[in-house]
Amino acid sequence: MAVPVTFDQTSSGYSVQRAYWLACAADLAYKDRSVIEDQAAGWGFGQVRHHETRFTPPFPLQDTQAYTMAGDRMIVTAFRGTEPTRIKDWLTDATTPPVAGPGGSGHVHHGFAEALRSVYEDVAAALEGLRTNGQTLYFTGHSLGGALAMLAGARMYLEHPHLAADGIYTFGQPRTCDAALAEAFHQGLGGRTYRFVNNNDIVPQLPPEPVFTHVRALRYIDSKGKLHDSMPMFSALTDRAMGLTADVFAPASDGIRDHFMHNYLTALERNLG
Repeated sequence: MAVPVTFDQTSSGYSVQRAYWLACAADLAYKDRSVIEDQAAGWGFGQVRHHETRFTPPFPLQDTQAYTMAGDRMIVTAFRGTEPTRIKDWLTDATTPPVAGPGGSGHVHHGFAEALRSVYEDVAAALEGLRTNGQTLYFTGHSLGGALAMLAGARMYLEHPHLAADGIYTFGQPRTCDAALAEAFHQGLGGRTYRFVNNNDIVPQLPPEPVFTHVRALRYIDSKGKLHDSMPMFSALTDRAMGLTADVFAPASDGIRDHFMHNYLTALERNLG
């Protein structure tokens, strides 16, 4: 799988190429600090800030990790996801009620809200200091990182409009908020947000509706690896029925295999042409 030589920091609007670049940035969030810094420099981003905290909420998460890389024309903040062995724990935890959303809009998943809160001020301060040249701003993340990218975008839009993101790209993002916040988010950021789902990926199907929902921003990868601007009815009825095992969280299940970040990268790379 090829790694992009550099990012095009000048283009705007949606493209598969931009989605692939930001997927690479989301994947990079899983790496060590030195690897992140070296790759960011290779992509043309001269400054990097790391955001890491540990906390103990009533929820099976223990830390939040993200990084921000800044170039002359573009800034990207990428939130790290969670290890596959821990996915079931935080997706099936329903012991705590939703909490109030950013700007007083709707409600969000308690664990995701706490995870973002633990690094939000540090991220906001970094963006204030780095965004000195009117650079465009993008949030990205995979899995849990996708939920945090979406929530960070919502909070900045609703509470700090001058830091509103130009784009939010998430991969395998779980349901994160209720319908009220999803609508407020869509009104402000609907044309800048793209939520990628790879076929039978189980994570975007949880936590369960109707308490939690998704923002309207789907980009769907079918069982043959083709990218669609929405989920075709055929895929909705058949693709998601293929490959599932009795335990959708089992390592060999289609629901977990389709969630791996490297499978998102492979599919996006195939759609570049």
